[in-house]
Amino acid sequence: MADTTPSSQPRIDVDVVSDALLGTWKAERLASRALASDPRLHTIPGQAMDAHRERALEQMDILVEAGAIQRAFPTALGGSDNHGGNIAAFQELVLADPSLQIKSGVQWGLFGAAILHLGTEKHHEQWLPDVMSLALPGAFAMTEIGHGSDVASIGTTATYDADTEEFEIHTPFRGAWKDYLGNAALHGRAAVVFAQLITRGVNHGVHAFFVPIRTADGEMMPGVGSEDDGVKGGLNGIDNGRLHFSHVRVPRENLLNRYGDVAADGTYSSAIESPGRRFFTMIGTLVQGRVSLDGSAVRAMQAALGIAIRYGSERRQFPGASGRETVLIDYGQHQRRLLPRLAQTYAMTFADERLLTVFDEVFSGAKDTDENREDLETLAAAFKPLSTWAALDTLQEAREACGGSGFIAKNRLVGLRADLDIYVTFEGDNNVLLQLVGKRLLTDYAAQFKNADRATLAKAAATQLGDRVSRFGLRQVGQSIADLGQVARSVESMRTPEAQRELLADRVQTMVAEIALALRDATKGIAKSDKRARAIANEEVFNAQQHKLIEAARAHGELLQWEAFTEALDKIADPGSRQVLTWLRDLFGLGLIEQHAAWYLIAGRISAHRAESVTAYIDRLIGRLRPHALDLIEPFGLTPELLRAEIATGIEAERQEEAHAYVEAQRAAGTWPIHEKELRKQQQGDQRAGVQSAVAPEAVAAAAR
Repeated sequence: MADTTPSSQPRIDVDVVSDALLGTWKAERLASRALASDPRLHTIPGQAMDAHRERALEQMDILVEAGAIQRAFPTALGGSDNHGGNIAAFQELVLADPSLQIKSGVQWGLFGAAILHLGTEKHHEQWLPDVMSLALPGAFAMTEIGHGSDVASIGTTATYDADTEEFEIHTPFRGAWKDYLGNAALHGRAAVVFAQLITRGVNHGVHAFFVPIRTADGEMMPGVGSEDDGVKGGLNGIDNGRLHFSHVRVPRENLLNRYGDVAADGTYSSAIESPGRRFFTMIGTLVQGRVSLDGSAVRAMQAALGIAIRYGSERRQFPGASGRETVLIDYGQHQRRLLPRLAQTYAMTFADERLLTVFDEVFSGAKDTDENREDLETLAAAFKPLSTWAALDTLQEAREACGGSGFIAKNRLVGLRADLDIYVTFEGDNNVLLQLVGKRLLTDYAAQFKNADRATLAKAAATQLGDRVSRFGLRQVGQSIADLGQVARSVESMRTPEAQRELLADRVQTMVAEIALALRDATKGIAKSDKRARAIANEEVFNAQQHKLIEAARAHGELLQWEAFTEALDKIADPGSRQVLTWLRDLFGLGLIEQHAAWYLIAGRISAHRAESVTAYIDRLIGRLRPHALDLIEPFGLTPELLRAEIATGIEAERQEEAHAYVEAQRAAGTWPIHEKELRKQQQGDQRAGVQSAVAPEAVAAAAR
């Protein structure tokens, strides 16, 4: 498509913006993209499940040969202790084949990482070399049929027998069977099994155990059962299945005992005294799955928009004033469908970089504090839901925006949509994760106002999250609830970042304060001695507030994404890039305010007139950004080998030009037939002029017929 950007308009510097999007681990991302460009790693649309599973296993060997999986493992074992770079590279593999990406994540990001982070040096030396080389394919056996996201309540047990110095792994009922496990149906030879550790009649909570499940010949080990989950809605290159255990015995040493150990006589010990804190510490070491999915979803969004915007810039439909059919991206509604999602994708890309930075600080040891680990878990639990939901939304909208072409498998949109569907419940259901974020916000609130009365709480609502949470995103608004009605009046323009931040932060803070007040009043009038009644009242009120809590957590995540975009803008010196990306950031921020306009209106934060002005300004921003649409997908750096969508190769532009050239040649030769409508207009004009029609009688007769 010809350049439609006026010469006087600012333009982005593609290299500058590309560097900003690639972030700290640019080299690792580019190396992974080069690998993802290898046809041997690409999805084959329509491939049968059995063949796809074998192909995915073969692709894993290619990753090993390419040295693509060692980054996160210790240098002593041939790795490079590069935790951030490892996740960054992993995220790019979604562009090759999501089945390969997730299967490799099971092997090295879950099975291997559990041994690495929950085991000790003897476990590393014993098993990790074979895990890294793929000589020991493994499964990550945490999720159960009956417990899902409630890991603390899993039914599988590991009971210690001091006489034999063994643990007996057992699934006492069908709901305790481990399910949805990659490598469980066919390829896995061992599993890290999560079970309730019981010794001397005491349950010490969930711990992880290394359990062999198959022989080298693929036969199930005694007492281990497996079922194949079969065909799924997507990711059919992964052999997902169920595992169950009937009194399977493993040596005491197979307990991954970094955080809890059992002596030969059955004595339990742990450096972490609190069972709850111990559990969350162990589970927290596996947060990289959520970090991985966040960035992977963002890469899928980039791909979807790269395809849809290219196609929309070439595909023509319906004649315009120029006489030619109009390209889709010139229609206002088409712009409304794609450009706000482009702004969202940029915001989420920058937010993922922030999340990955905190992850690397923790896992590299550079900043491995309890506080930073807590922030990491909260960020991951906030961003993963928003990005995986957004990926499904963007893929679906891009599919529809490409019409029937978007539904053709070779154009990838439907395949990516099917494969990423499960991402919203991988590594924790999105709603459950957002509830964790909401509880964190409430905890911070309660810590600051533990002894405050209702009036004090209300006045402090605007600053209730304070400095503690501002370390990873929130900023103090500096107003009390009584003053919040002045926010809209005090904001000179909705376009300023200060106004956007103020309104986005206000929504989070007010919702959290309202929920906290409701919970505080739950036990009013109930005697402190009646613990059961108080517990029931708290549970009922919390359940009633659950939806609001999840919405508050979602608003919190959106604010963090907006701030990540704003902080990235501050680092861009090129004037043209900064201006265009500022428009894009404003589109994201004001889009959130427009999306939640009902809340702002009901809460009295903005007037109906101001709500209308938000929508009007968004329309203006979209108009400004339309000429930059192709420029803004260019920094994604998604080559034809990575996109592999025929409609994004320029083929549509060729078809359109061929059609246009044909019509123009016919017109020039005088052989292009006159349209009936034009014929009738000409006849009517001749009649009004009282002249003989110049149109041949046979043409008139044909038109009449």
